[in-house]
Amino acid sequence: MKLPKEQIIEIFKETKALLEGHFVLSSGLHSPQYFQCAKVLQYPKYLHLLAGEIARHFEYNDIEVVIAPAIGGITVATEVGRMLGARTLFSERVNGRMELRRGFEILPNERTLVVEDVITTGGSTNEVIELVKKSKGALVGVSCIVDRSNGKVRFDAKYFSVLQMDAVSYTPEQCPLCAEGSIPPSKPGSRGNY
Repeated sequence: MKLPKEQIIEIFKETKALLEGHFVLSSGLHSPQYFQCAKVLQYPKYLHLLAGEIARHFEYNDIEVVIAPAIGGITVATEVGRMLGARTLFSERVNGRMELRRGFEILPNERTLVVEDVITTGGSTNEVIELVKKSKGALVGVSCIVDRSNGKVRFDAKYFSVLQMDAVSYTPEQCPLCAEGSIPPSKPGSRGNY
């Protein structure tokens, strides 16, 4: 049974993982809200709970490899991989592009699940999907904890998110927070300042 949306949002608020302000997302878009999943995932009980939702959704898909884009998805992917009994890998950004490093590889036809913490535009996730295809792996599914697009982002695979939110975001040119000028934008997460 899927966790109720209200319970998940309460967990994010309790752990101070749902931030309010003026943020630059990894996509380059601006938003008054930011989901800092690392704040939730630092608590094993919540990591287990949220990753368990993903693992249950894919438990009958014979997943052999779980892969995440570094850095946000690593913790949740590792727990999902543990629950599914699958190898866990992560990709890293090198010269602006996602790559497999550290001797990681996806073998041809290996049944692969891509896991991310938060998806807004799907940019990083699509880069990881391309790595799976380039390796000739079998893309079985894509999953995340928070889908900020509220289901608008589509992937060429079975897709599951623990929480869907229609979080507001703007291009920098259309951002009312920038126009207002009262709150300078901050860039949280793995490529920013917290």
